[in-house]
Amino acid sequence: MPQFLRAVCLPYLLMLAALPAHAEQTLQLSAELGASAPRSFASPPLPPAVATPALPAIQVPRLPDPSQEVRDELPPMPTIDLTTPPDDLWQRMRNGFSMPDLNSPLVADRQAWYLNRPELLQRIFERSRRYLHHIVDELEKRGMPTELALLPVVESSFNPLAYSSARALGMWQFIPATGKTYKLQQNAWFDQRRDIVASTGAALDYLQTIYEMHGDWHLALASYNWGENAVARAVAKNQARGLPTDYLSLKMPVETAYYVPKLQAIKNIVAQPQLFGITLDPIPNRPYFATVERSENMDIALAARLAEIPVEEFIALNPAYSRPVMPTAANSPLVLPADKVQTFLANLQHHEAQDKPLSAWFTHNLKKGEKLDAVARRHGLTLARLKQLNGINAKTKVVPGFALLLPGKDAIGHEALAARLPQTPATPPKAAKPKKGKTMKPGGKPKKGAVTAKIRKPVAKPKKR
Repeated sequence: MPQFLRAVCLPYLLMLAALPAHAEQTLQLSAELGASAPRSFASPPLPPAVATPALPAIQVPRLPDPSQEVRDELPPMPTIDLTTPPDDLWQRMRNGFSMPDLNSPLVADRQAWYLNRPELLQRIFERSRRYLHHIVDELEKRGMPTELALLPVVESSFNPLAYSSARALGMWQFIPATGKTYKLQQNAWFDQRRDIVASTGAALDYLQTIYEMHGDWHLALASYNWGENAVARAVAKNQARGLPTDYLSLKMPVETAYYVPKLQAIKNIVAQPQLFGITLDPIPNRPYFATVERSENMDIALAARLAEIPVEEFIALNPAYSRPVMPTAANSPLVLPADKVQTFLANLQHHEAQDKPLSAWFTHNLKKGEKLDAVARRHGLTLARLKQLNGINAKTKVVPGFALLLPGKDAIGHEALAARLPQTPATPPKAAKPKKGKTMKPGGKPKKGAVTAKIRKPVAKPKKR
């Protein structure tokens, strides 16, 4: 065999020669294992573990038991439960605040003005207790912001007898033309601009209308004060100049510029009275009054007596009437404290069972040539009292056929009642004269002397629809 082949093949030949011997050793080992132990597919036993030194123990922190209460040092976050009506009407009102806040220096100015007069605020809020629940209820039914329930603070200090220089009357301050537009009757016997239920419904109708016109609550409120046409012109003027048309960007009379800031200031105080050091006495979140339908003329003094309430309280809830008798023509229900309705109905049933009339007053049509003083003497009245009971003032035209209301023999309390009946003055109070040509933006800083302690409505054209 050549030398080079031997070098290549020799390793392979040696490996082949070793295979039988290796196989034989393997078979022999398997036989020995088979003889000593039964066949099994288990893994061969592991070698004995080598002893190792023990590791130091590790302290594992125990997890908190989830069943136990976890106490947090931080105060809990305040929440509002809107599923359960609050006991306090103020809180119910706060829950419904949804009007955008107005940020203006005038808000801080009016806020300071009110906070410096805590006695005034207390009187206003105390007066509002009779009416607030009804207003909030009506706002919620319409889906309107509940801060609008505070608008009578700005308009009339919640006085249903308030009368302005622009001849605006009542808690919501309707001028005659707008009152007629919203079907508020006005005559010598009664004026529904003072009626709590009727005027509230009309005011909310009007606010809804001007909101839909502008799509903005601040502009709607400016319209309520200044007139929707005036606001529309101011908006159009800014649009023509390429300027913003929001409330803070419009030029308007001083009173209107302060109007929404005053409402915002009151809203801020009601929202967080503790922040301003004010205490708001809770108002029960239940109706203060209820209504009772009537179909006949009825004396005011008799109605108060049947309800077992003072005449002053009755007039505060029924301020529309200017005469001692509530005529059927008013088509308005009686407004009584909610807890006195059943008392009134029971006493009324007893009164009617005795066949007693609901009115002890009668009318006398003035004859040609008949003098008022002669009629007064004939019925035991002074001329001044006769005029007071019939709302006769210097501008009243007393002509033949004029209907005079006179007390019958069973009329009760007419002397005291005459002084308490609300009357619309013949001449409106004089307004503080603003400086000529003065307009301002609601976002501007108040000028010294620009605003008096009591701002009255400027004499303006009636609001037209």
